[in-house]
Amino acid sequence: MSLLIKNSGLMAATAVAALVSGLVLAHGDVTPQAVETKGLTPLGDDWLEENPYKPEHPEHEAAVKVGASAYNQNCARCHGLEAISGGIAPDLRELESGIEGDDWFIYRVREGAVRDGRVYMPRMADYMDQEAVWAIRTWLETVSHGY
Repeated sequence: MSLLIKNSGLMAATAVAALVSGLVLAHGDVTPQAVETKGLTPLGDDWLEENPYKPEHPEHEAAVKVGASAYNQNCARCHGLEAISGGIAPDLRELESGIEGDDWFIYRVREGAVRDGRVYMPRMADYMDQEAVWAIRTWLETVSHGY
């Protein structure tokens, strides 16, 4: 009887391990996706230090729409839907507004995040142009107000 109990425990542990590994594999491909920035004027090759799409910018609304789509395609799987983190990655609603937040945001997007040799966030700027990146920041500003 004790052999049966030991085998049952081993089978349960194996089942849990298989489930967990399946969930990890189910996380899917996290390679950043291309972003359509139609409606946004090209910003050039040199990265800006500050988000150009302030509310008074004529392309602000277009940037918000592009940013929402780009965030959902590239950021939500780690940072959460509507930027509400589930604990995997920082809650982006807590970013500072203005140039201080822009500075941190653009640094992290351009440099990514690596700890102990593991990539926690790819260098998103390697996959997206600055119009897409700043559009994401613009959208984040709309969901962070009132948080």
